[in-house]
Amino acid sequence: MDTEKRAPWYYLALLILAGESVFILPFVLQRVFRPTVLKVFQLNNTELGLCFSVYGIVALVSYFFGGPLADKYPPRKLIALGLWTTAAGGLYFATFPEFHYLQILYGYWGFTTIFLFWSPMIKATRVWGGRNSQGKAYGFLDGGRGLVGALFGTLGVLVFSWFMADNLESANLADSRFAFRKVLLVSSAIVAFVGILVWVFMKLPDRLEREIVLEKISMSQIGQVLKLPSVLLLMVIILCAYVGYKLTDVFSLYASEIMLYDDVDAAKTGAFLFYVRPVAGICIGIIADRSLPSYWLFVSFVVSLIGAMLFCMGFVVDTSVFLFLVSILIVTSGIYAARALYFAVMESGKIPLALTGTAVGLISVIGYTPDIFAGAAMGLLLDASPGLKGHQHVFYMIAGFSFVGALAAYRYYKLYRKDGKKIS
Repeated sequence: MDTEKRAPWYYLALLILAGESVFILPFVLQRVFRPTVLKVFQLNNTELGLCFSVYGIVALVSYFFGGPLADKYPPRKLIALGLWTTAAGGLYFATFPEFHYLQILYGYWGFTTIFLFWSPMIKATRVWGGRNSQGKAYGFLDGGRGLVGALFGTLGVLVFSWFMADNLESANLADSRFAFRKVLLVSSAIVAFVGILVWVFMKLPDRLEREIVLEKISMSQIGQVLKLPSVLLLMVIILCAYVGYKLTDVFSLYASEIMLYDDVDAAKTGAFLFYVRPVAGICIGIIADRSLPSYWLFVSFVVSLIGAMLFCMGFVVDTSVFLFLVSILIVTSGIYAARALYFAVMESGKIPLALTGTAVGLISVIGYTPDIFAGAAMGLLLDASPGLKGHQHVFYMIAGFSFVGALAAYRYYKLYRKDGKKIS
């Protein structure tokens, strides 16, 4: 079905805005303000990690049950509801609840951002892409989300600095909480406002909306989806790509411990990644639609494998800033490109459009398990072998999963390349 003429450009723009806004409160602010979050909530790193673990456990269940829900109701309504309920959690977050209640809040967010939001977002993106623009749709989605996240982080810093005392070093707990509460309230208001925009403007023609919604999802339909080779392969492909994505957190630490950068330069290395993601996602999306997304998915894994091996073999140790950043660029370009494309191949994989939500839910249950084990595995590898050796082990992990992902992507390409050919 060709929906390109019926879903305007601002439909995708709203998806991009919503797709990152919903994760601002649970994740982006913590990434930008981690020391402040630990201070104002009076947490240690382990306790904050346990909050994320609760989120991951609830999310894992929500992927499975939220998928069929996305096939029963219009994406617009579920996405807006997900944004509003997430924003409501932000109001409670701004009261600085104690640790145990904070865990409950993160479990709640695991429900609102995944059960209500995730599968509808992926399905709506497929609808916008139609038959011939899947690479562009998902490339723009992931790249745009990266850019929105960077802009939200910048806005948060501006709000925090505006309300913070002049001397940050002498600021007490009350001062920090006052300023950070403003960041949380502004963020919650923006997330809720994006929900309003989605509800009002992200509409599809009635005929198309009826085509992508099913009145009832049966167990036989779920079984039908599970039998598709494309679904099983995508479970492996997304698992491998997501491990690489989770392990990109190592680069700022590598800059500090191995390249011996100071804290500011190490932080700049981390910031560099914020801007690789949108460029890689948008570029690979445009390129993929000119040929076959499944082929470029395979190429993406090969690129990340080559880049990871540069670090594994010890070539990036005592080198210039330029060569260090180029090496990072190779690895992350492959990782971010694979992340941008893995849902773009659903169209060629013969997954029925009306069952997209169900398929995404089932795929995500396996594909996003790195949320549970990747961070812990990285920590164990680094702690077991301090210094360069530990970092090399992490890059061997990236290389190993990239290799398996390349094999699965190549198999996908061989199975469905005829179905993925462009229609003239």
